[in-house]
Parts: sequence; C-alpha cells; structure tokens
Amino acid sequence: MKARFLIPFAIFIALVVFFFKGLNLNPHEIPSPLINKPAPAFNLQQLHDPSKTLSVEDMRGQVWVFNVWASWCVSCREEHPLWVAFAKNNNLPIVGLNYKDQRPEALNWLLQLGNPYVFSVMDVDGRVGIDYGVYGVPETYVIDKQGVIRMKHIGPITPEVLQTKILPKVQELSK
Repeated sequence: MKARFLIPFAIFIALVVFFFKGLNLNPHEIPSPLINKPAPAFNLQQLHDPSKTLSVEDMRGQVWVFNVWASWCVSCREEHPLWVAFAKNNNLPIVGLNYKDQRPEALNWLLQLGNPYVFSVMDVDGRVGIDYGVYGVPETYVIDKQGVIRMKHIGPITPEVLQTKILPKVQELSK
C-alpha cells in the first residue's frame, strides 16, 4: 500500500527538480551541438570575386571569427559598426557568411557601411547556414586554429559581448 503512494511522490519530486533547474536557464542562450566539433566544411564563392572560393581549410592555422550576415537583416545593421571598428583595431580575421542574399545588395551594403571582413562568402541557398545550425542572422562563431567551433553567439554583437565573451575566447585560443 505504501509503495503505491511513493511512486507518484517520486515523480512529483523529479518534476519539481526539473522545473527548478529550468528557472536558472537563460532563454536567450540556445546550446549548439557544434561547440567543440569541427566546423562544417564549405567551399563557397567569395562575394567580391566570384571566380575565387574560400573554405574552412583555407583558414586553418589561425583563430578566426565567422559572422553570418545579410543586407536585409536589421540586427546585422545594428552590430555592423562594431565589427567595422573592431576590424580596424585588431588583426583577428573576420570571415562573413552572406546568408540568403543577393550579390549586388550585399556589395552595396558593404560599400555604404564599411567592410570588416577579410573574406565574405555567398550562401545564396542557405545550405551552409543549415550545416552551421543558423537560427537567424546575425550569428557569430569563434573557430580555432584546427578548425573547431569553440563558441557561438546568436543575435547582434554588443560591446559587452565582444569584451566579455568573444575576446577572452580568442585570447585563450591564440595561446
């Protein structure tokens, strides 16, 4: 008779623990299964020169930032001045993944707002974005010298995110 009451009580306790743990999670942080895994391979046309391509292998041997952006993205416009200023003052390579955009619009956007990217590649159909688990633009990844994703940030970069998350991770990986 006692055991019959213990099972629902145990289930109740398990649910309370589960929900209590959920209260401490940040709803803005979506864990990525790609963290500490090799960056998905790609070989895409460069935005400025479609006769040239770029791949993850081309970036091997250096820590780099992979920023997913689009000319139609309002949040990308919000974070873009920060990337432009950062690129002027730092030698960390920033590679842009122009996501589901048109070449003329993307080129015009960079011409008007500045170009922080050492390279920008075109992901017209969004397949590379799918491989990287892109939820929406902008998204930013920090990739190490071996081509492994070490950090992912969803949403626009702010000065705080740059100073407290991205730069410390880059410094750690650059040692």
